[in-house]
Amino acid sequence: MNTVALPWTVASTRPVVSDRPADERALILAAQRGDEPAFGELVRRHQRRAYVVARAIVLNHEDAEDAVQDAFLHAFRALDRFLPDQAFGAWLHRIVANAALDLTRRRKVRDADDLPETVASPFRDPAVTDELQRRLAAALASLPARQRAVITLHDVEGYKHAEIGGMLGIPEGTARSDLHYARAQLRDLLHDLRSDR
Repeated sequence: MNTVALPWTVASTRPVVSDRPADERALILAAQRGDEPAFGELVRRHQRRAYVVARAIVLNHEDAEDAVQDAFLHAFRALDRFLPDQAFGAWLHRIVANAALDLTRRRKVRDADDLPETVASPFRDPAVTDELQRRLAAALASLPARQRAVITLHDVEGYKHAEIGGMLGIPEGTARSDLHYARAQLRDLLHDLRSDR
């Protein structure tokens, strides 16, 4: 990846979202006038969700950070074409999704060993939990990138089908269909793990 000096940075590891009341429209207008700190504030407010979107697609921490950085650079350059009355988050997340999908196409490598850690259950043997995480990671990695993104964004992050469609640039019905097929494939791949048998 080419390194570019930016007036703002994307935090490494788990980014934090500002919880201050947003006057996002004012920030967007200021950023469009060249106010770099205003764009930096937009980055800070959206970087966690941007990271989640990218990570759902690439499954690798470093690639997700690269995709987010590429997306913010693209958004910075395209900000003059953004209409301030539109939803900035949806516009940005679509750019992030495209950057992550582009990175996936370029690399054609998925790293399932670097999935986010989950909270350990006090009722499970750590060795069993590790094996379950490994199996789930491998199953997720076997899904096509778009299906993997849809199931992660819906089932893990709680996005609605319409939001996912907007982020990935697909119709809402396609997001629903991708979710259905992803769940079916995961069920087939992990059928032996069911506890109700």
